[in-house]
Amino acid sequence: MQITVAKTAGFCFGVQRAVDEIFSLLERESRPVVTLGPLIHNPQITQRLEQKGVRIVEEVPQAPFGGVVVLRSHGVPKQCYEQLEQRGIDFVDLTCPFVERIHSVVQEGAREGRRVLIIGHAEHPEVVGIRSFAPDNRVFSSLEELKAYTQQQPPAKELPTLLVVQTTFDVAAWGNCRNFVEKVYTNARISDTICYATENRQKEAAALAADSEVMLVIGGRHSSNTTRLYELCQRHCPRAMLVESASEIPEDAFSPGMKVGITAGASTPADVIKEAASKMFDINETMENNEAMENNTVETVDENAELSFEQLLEDSLLTLNTGDRVKVTIVSIGPTEIQVDLGTKHTAYIPISELSDDPNAKPEDIVKPGDEVEAFVVRVNDVEGTIMLSKKRVDAIKGWDEIEAAVDSGAVMEGTVVEVVKGGIIALCNGTRVFIPGSQVPGGRDADHSGLVGTTQQFKILEVNRKRRRVIGSIRAIAREARKAAEEKFWAEAEIGKHYNGVVKSLTSYGAFVDVGGVDGMIHLSELSWNKIRHPSEVVSVGDEIEVYIKDLDPERKRISLGYKNLQPNPWDQLKEIYKEGDVAHVKIVKLMPFGAFAELIPGIDGLIYISQISTRRIDKPSSVLAVGDEVDVKIVSIDYDAMRVNLSIRALLEEGGLAAEAAQAARAEAEEADVQPQEEPAAETAEETAEQPEEAPVEQ
Repeated sequence: MQITVAKTAGFCFGVQRAVDEIFSLLERESRPVVTLGPLIHNPQITQRLEQKGVRIVEEVPQAPFGGVVVLRSHGVPKQCYEQLEQRGIDFVDLTCPFVERIHSVVQEGAREGRRVLIIGHAEHPEVVGIRSFAPDNRVFSSLEELKAYTQQQPPAKELPTLLVVQTTFDVAAWGNCRNFVEKVYTNARISDTICYATENRQKEAAALAADSEVMLVIGGRHSSNTTRLYELCQRHCPRAMLVESASEIPEDAFSPGMKVGITAGASTPADVIKEAASKMFDINETMENNEAMENNTVETVDENAELSFEQLLEDSLLTLNTGDRVKVTIVSIGPTEIQVDLGTKHTAYIPISELSDDPNAKPEDIVKPGDEVEAFVVRVNDVEGTIMLSKKRVDAIKGWDEIEAAVDSGAVMEGTVVEVVKGGIIALCNGTRVFIPGSQVPGGRDADHSGLVGTTQQFKILEVNRKRRRVIGSIRAIAREARKAAEEKFWAEAEIGKHYNGVVKSLTSYGAFVDVGGVDGMIHLSELSWNKIRHPSEVVSVGDEIEVYIKDLDPERKRISLGYKNLQPNPWDQLKEIYKEGDVAHVKIVKLMPFGAFAELIPGIDGLIYISQISTRRIDKPSSVLAVGDEVDVKIVSIDYDAMRVNLSIRALLEEGGLAAEAAQAARAEAEEADVQPQEEPAAETAEETAEQPEEAPVEQ
């Protein structure tokens, strides 16, 4: 015969936890110990506990005072907790973590006012417990029952609803129910609470049954998950058998060369599986010997055959140890943990916190179902009864090796900034946290580095201390090297007259420093503007991108003189084309000084109106007549192109307007004497209308 034992056969971690914990409790506890209902649905375990003095009670009032009550892996109703606390009875809660999760999900749904729909068997202890956490609930054991309820309650389709499932329910049947609710209910929240160990077990059992002539399902007949497993195997293998122990295996049900599959429920102990598998080996050996004798042939018995089979069985039941590194397959991604398949009967999970050191990373961006990853075994059969794994610890181990190598090689590393801390930032590189001091970050230690979070940065490793788990990096080291390379390239290609697009880096009283590709050059104050300026800030600001050209080079002293204003239109050339001395111009006041006012004649050229030229009367300060932003007419008194200076006058126009008014008055007087109506000059009339008569005689200042 070809005998195959399913990798997932036997205890799930929830059952394993419960069994380990109760036997550990019995070793250290002298008080009476009882279980509230059978701990698990397995006759062998129940018998062993009875031999240890453990009694089963069905209700809390039956528990002895002064004893310890153990709550079974299926969970108990909410009121049991209340009764135990009211009576002051000590208890140990061995509820499966997956069942505890359903309790939490259902409680939350109830608080939100949702009707809870439970896919499962109403009489099962797990479902009984679940229902106690949500007063408004309904239980359905099949898709047909769910459909019938929906048809009878059409308004319920729009009610806030929560759908959950018994952890050990048939996976395919659950999928049908879930799909139906998704299509029919408009306000439903669906929580896939089926145990992934159950899902993996059922998938493997179905595949093994389809490839077997006889399928043995080992487990208690009162075990829900074992019953589901048996029903599933029957669909794929008509000759499926449910047995509680090796003694129930019929020896006459097998024939030479037959393919036999073996699986077991989640509550079946490993020794029971091993005993059944060993009996199957014995049956096979007997059949082979009988066949040899009937054929009068002598066959050499492979002495290692039994050992090989035993070894395979032990491998299928292998227990992992803390510190092991294992390959796992991602099964599903939950809100708090990643469910994985170890490839053995064991199941395990990776907490979200153990997936990556990046607090901003989304699990679905790191792994997806079906991915194979390497993980570190953190805890085995711990208080929670799970095998907890860590991906980030394996990543960190690999990362340390690469980081240590980078120190010697000088390699550039890359990482994502995940956090701003006191004194610097933290970057995640190959699963390892790298501290980059503020002094080694662009902008320096006093800058706000929060904008770097989430960005990818390149850096050099400055220091590694594996023992103290400390890594120090530098982003500026990369910048320095890049700048050095850029500087070498610049000097190799630089020549007088070459143009560059540069960035203003800093300003001084005598000019502006501009980065022209890894090298800073200076624009002298006189080269910034065609106008006379007192400070570079009148023309440029730090960060501005401007076009410059090389005026002069000194490679030995590494000095570069840059030109700027020649690349801009010369406003003084424009002025020659627009205005000449004596012209009247409409200008805008841009600045007031104690000695006068500056007015924009054309963009880039301001003229000065001395205080004496602002009014025909004496004024103490320009602000008594003018304000910044005023638009006035002025006369261009003088233009000095060499000195780049323009003098303007408002007073000159006022005085010319006054003379014109006097001339018009004299003409009218002459006309009256001659009894002749004179023809008025347009210019004189305009001057008379617009001239401002001084309050007092003009005073020359």
